[in-house]
Amino acid sequence: MREAFRSLTTRGRAFLAAGLTAGICAVLLGQDDLLRVAALLAVLPVVAAWLTARRRDRLSLRRHVAPDRITVGQEAAVTLTVVNGGAGAVGSLLLEEQVPFTLGSRPRFLVPRIEGNHAIDLVYRVRPELRGRYPLGPLRVRVDDPFGMLELSRTFHRTEHVTVLPPVEALPAIGLGGGASGSGDHRTRAFAVGSAEDVTVRDYRRGDDLRRVHWRSSARVGELMVRREEQPWESRATVLLDNRAGAHAGTGALSSFETAVRAAASVGSHLAALGHQVDLVTSAGRLHAGLPHPAHDRGRAGDTRQLLDSLAVIATHDTARWEAAAAEELRPGGIVVAVLGSVHEPDRRALARLRQHAGTALAIVLDTPAWAGTARAQAPDGDGVATWLGTQGWRAVVAGPRDRLPEVWRELGATAGARR
Repeated sequence: MREAFRSLTTRGRAFLAAGLTAGICAVLLGQDDLLRVAALLAVLPVVAAWLTARRRDRLSLRRHVAPDRITVGQEAAVTLTVVNGGAGAVGSLLLEEQVPFTLGSRPRFLVPRIEGNHAIDLVYRVRPELRGRYPLGPLRVRVDDPFGMLELSRTFHRTEHVTVLPPVEALPAIGLGGGASGSGDHRTRAFAVGSAEDVTVRDYRRGDDLRRVHWRSSARVGELMVRREEQPWESRATVLLDNRAGAHAGTGALSSFETAVRAAASVGSHLAALGHQVDLVTSAGRLHAGLPHPAHDRGRAGDTRQLLDSLAVIATHDTARWEAAAAEELRPGGIVVAVLGSVHEPDRRALARLRQHAGTALAIVLDTPAWAGTARAQAPDGDGVATWLGTQGWRAVVAGPRDRLPEVWRELGATAGARR
């Protein structure tokens, strides 16, 4: 009731004030008829507040998003099901859904009436133009009484999310080199059957079966070691994304970083379609906070869901240089495709080390001065970086804001350390 009285409209407050004023005048003047009118004026807002307060817990909400994973530019339908669980009708509802500004304006609905024990479906659509994971909700409901005496606001705090994936472009087939043959623990090997010293072991990883722990080796090295078992051959590939804030230019969907994310998504999807099991590593040697560790949580070959979900929410970080941990995340002998921003002199040592861990190393160097609109002399020259990468064994090309990724990828396959 207190909340209801605080929600009185101008009309409700006017009726209440008029009733109180008329009542005082009726008592002073001894007018019984005026007192009856005053009582009616004063009681009407009170009755409206009481009736509205009784409906407080009668409304419930269900929200359904279809589909809940879409690509930039695609459309998702959001269905709001408002249920009146009470026996009496509820009328004059104004509903406003809270959505991020990147999804457009806030959807609003005016529902004149919902009968008791009935539900109504309200549908709105979102078409995001920027990747990310966006909350839908909470939903604010404004309840009006039939006399317009008060407006009671309620909020359904439950939210749902829609994940907006970066767009993926189809890439042509190119020669990937010897690194496509697979690497690491996933090449077929026979399990050793000799003495304990002959057992092939590796470092323990999160999720390994404790029954595979080789205790004698663990005691010798001081760390948990597990037996390598015979495993099927699988091709491995790593997409290395430069997500340093200082390595990119531009803002919004047209920035060089967003171009790098789209390139990583397309390359990763292309490699997965070829049967590779693809990992995503950033310039910090780890994924965005809260995402799976690339060396421990791996998706199946051909499955890009985890990769695209990671790229949907990945952001830049403030690290100025490449972290040494980035090289540690790479699997020796596999394919590495790096999408690079600006490369300065201190970064070259890290990139040279990264090359040593890869069987085949390919790089797409973004011409970031073109995104910033500055002269090429004011930033590292992309052609010079590509040439230097070629001397280190990388196959590298330079890409600008107007270059199409399929053409860049085709050129990457046709050249070794070429200049564009």
